[in-house]
Amino acid sequence: MKMTALLIICSCLILGSLGKPQFPEEEKDPKFWNTWAQQTLKNALTLQQLNKNKAKNLILFLGDGMGVPTVTAARILKGQLNGQSGEETQLEMDKFPFVSLSKTYNTNAQVPDSAGTATAYLCGVKANEGTVGVSAAAVRSQCNTTQGNEVTSILKWAKDAGKSVGIVTTTRVNHATPSAAYAHCVDRNWYSDNEMPEEALKAGCKDIARQLFENIRNIDVIMGGGRKYMFPKNQSDVEYPNVLKHSGTRKDGRNLVQEWTERMKDKKGHYVWNKKQLLSLNPNNVDYLLGLFEPEDLPYDLERNTDSDPSLTEMVDVAIKILKKNPSGFYLLVEGGRIDHGHHEGKAKQALHEAVEMDRAIGRAGLLTSTHDTLTIVTADHSHVFSFGGYTPRGNTIFGLAPMLSDVDQKPFTSILYGNGPGYKVINGARENVSTVDYQANNYQAQAAVPLNLETHGGDDVAVFAKGPLAHLLHGVHEQNYIPHVMAYAACISQNREHCMPSSGTAGLQPAFSIIATVLSATRLLC
Repeated sequence: MKMTALLIICSCLILGSLGKPQFPEEEKDPKFWNTWAQQTLKNALTLQQLNKNKAKNLILFLGDGMGVPTVTAARILKGQLNGQSGEETQLEMDKFPFVSLSKTYNTNAQVPDSAGTATAYLCGVKANEGTVGVSAAAVRSQCNTTQGNEVTSILKWAKDAGKSVGIVTTTRVNHATPSAAYAHCVDRNWYSDNEMPEEALKAGCKDIARQLFENIRNIDVIMGGGRKYMFPKNQSDVEYPNVLKHSGTRKDGRNLVQEWTERMKDKKGHYVWNKKQLLSLNPNNVDYLLGLFEPEDLPYDLERNTDSDPSLTEMVDVAIKILKKNPSGFYLLVEGGRIDHGHHEGKAKQALHEAVEMDRAIGRAGLLTSTHDTLTIVTADHSHVFSFGGYTPRGNTIFGLAPMLSDVDQKPFTSILYGNGPGYKVINGARENVSTVDYQANNYQAQAAVPLNLETHGGDDVAVFAKGPLAHLLHGVHEQNYIPHVMAYAACISQNREHCMPSSGTAGLQPAFSIIATVLSATRLLC
């Protein structure tokens, strides 16, 4: 009892030291909240006029590992970076009028991986973990289960319909998420032929880097990392010539970049590998762009060399300016891929800054397009066992301490914690005292309940934010593979064309609804 009382007193002293409540004075007045709610209501009522236009352009922003707790924490961080308390801030994705939930499980996994989920939200079918662009009949790492089980993606559907298409990622361009847009591979780790078993090569399976250039030969824009998988084994990297681990990996001796450059030399094609080269391009004079900015993944945004490495926002800006020249429109996949990596490493600060940067890119895309003819969706492939809590007061730094000590070990703890991961630390048989370390450092690994070298994904549903033509079809709770079907329906591509009325430029509802409306109108007249 004495110890409990002492903890309560300590907690009160901590809270007391904060002084007056950390929120704006206007929030004390009920009128503030009522006025805000009434305005929100008026905005919501305008949504009764649904946007049934045909989607000329399609954009999918994929925050890898961006579960709902990550979205909320990123919102707070964004506000705090702008000098606010954070909780009341709006992310760009928060402004989207329609929100739904996506069920992320793989066909063989309750808690999914990024490959099987990518196949779902890009190809429209659920698949096994570790596989990309193949159905659930394919078995991971078994080459002979590939043929006959290939499934195509919405990127290909859009390309076949005459649209320009692009891929932008902060990971390798042959990583799990982007690869499902163009590859058919039973193992997400077959980045180049160097990573493939000999029996798979002999059986005729192709590495993912090779498929990037061969399966859909004219992808208009490709930007991200993964440079080393495109060059012959041991060929020095252009940016890190003396770093062996960054040298080329290909055992077949092919130089895929050179092959692409030669193929595109008369098609206004440009290859770039740094920010200066990228930003010096005039999008009006570029029809095809290949940008490989790192041997593997791009650096975390907090560690990015702003002189040599482009931000996700900068890449998205250039991509849209190139793609939007096509009068038939475009499809663009954008991945904030290192949100996931930050969480796996237990580095919440890295993960959340990656999420904030993706939100900036979402904002930039919004300025370059219109909701009149562009369907934009923001979602995640899966969540993580990331959480924040501890009864923190308003405005508490998102990377700060909870305002109390543990009533078990009498030590402080950070608001952010992981269910498992590398942040599990025991010092002299007890939990580490976080007040003895810099818990706000960029690479601080938040404490975890279970020790693992890498933190795991979470199995919870993820949010789907949507705006633009037929965005209202993303509502309620759906299977993850529903997403590309909505996008295709809105754009009148692939199997979803029978409802389209080219003369009016709309992609309205299914014909059956129009027939019902006509019958009802006739009935009223007769009665």
